[in-house]
Amino acid sequence: MKKWFGVIGDPISHSLSPFMHDQWFRENHLDATYLPIRVSTERLGTAVESLRLLGASGWNVTIPHKTSIIPFLDGLDPMASKMGAVNTVVRNEKDELIGYNTDGLGFVRSLEEEIGLNEKQSSILVIGAGGAARGIVHALSESGYEHITIANRTIEKASLLIDEIGRGEALSLQEAEIRLSQFHIIIQTTSAGMKTDQAKLPLSMERMRSDCIAADIVYNPLETPFLKIASEKGGRTISGIGMFVHQGAIAFNYWTGIEPDTLSMKQKVTEHLGGKYVNR
Repeated sequence: MKKWFGVIGDPISHSLSPFMHDQWFRENHLDATYLPIRVSTERLGTAVESLRLLGASGWNVTIPHKTSIIPFLDGLDPMASKMGAVNTVVRNEKDELIGYNTDGLGFVRSLEEEIGLNEKQSSILVIGAGGAARGIVHALSESGYEHITIANRTIEKASLLIDEIGRGEALSLQEAEIRLSQFHIIIQTTSAGMKTDQAKLPLSMERMRSDCIAADIVYNPLETPFLKIASEKGGRTISGIGMFVHQGAIAFNYWTGIEPDTLSMKQKVTEHLGGKYVNR
């Protein structure tokens, strides 16, 4: 019997998840398909019950439902529970809907694929303290990165996140600008990555060190204003393609037990977006 999966969100037409997962199904000779499903906020509960009733084997969750879907699920894995957010739902053998969050681990795998596994002592600055930052910070901490600083417009929100992981420091954006040269890795997690105006960046990159590694979680555009400035200053840049592919691969493994080919998928997604993939 053909299995089916999907992604729910609003809006949803921009999502490249169907492109990615359907290719992985074909590559692994699985009789399955993946659908984009637009679900408005007020119909989320009805949508979850409909997905259950219609036999969906699992689905991804994107904005704005990552937190609000939790009451409609039967359980959470420990990481999703810590983060208070879900981006993957698995229907288990007991017919229960269990929520997972693969965003943070997907980012860490992408980062380590680019920089290797020997940078755990690097000084890291995370810009932003929203849902995406929460997943990344928790995953960095659990993966053994010890020197984590969070800069946010509201420093209280950054402080709460630091308290959650039990290590690191919270800064205002102004303080982070002054101390920018101290950081070996800078991770941009705010919605500024989707804008084209460099003036809209959360902080000035003037003091960025030339050997810095700059990562943005946004994958479209491939070169965000943040990455463009970092590149111009001599830094090494990492787009959001890797995080997108690796978080999807973890979800795919939860659903099928198969680890898909992430390297070729990074190339395919990059080329689909009009870029040229460079394997470092």
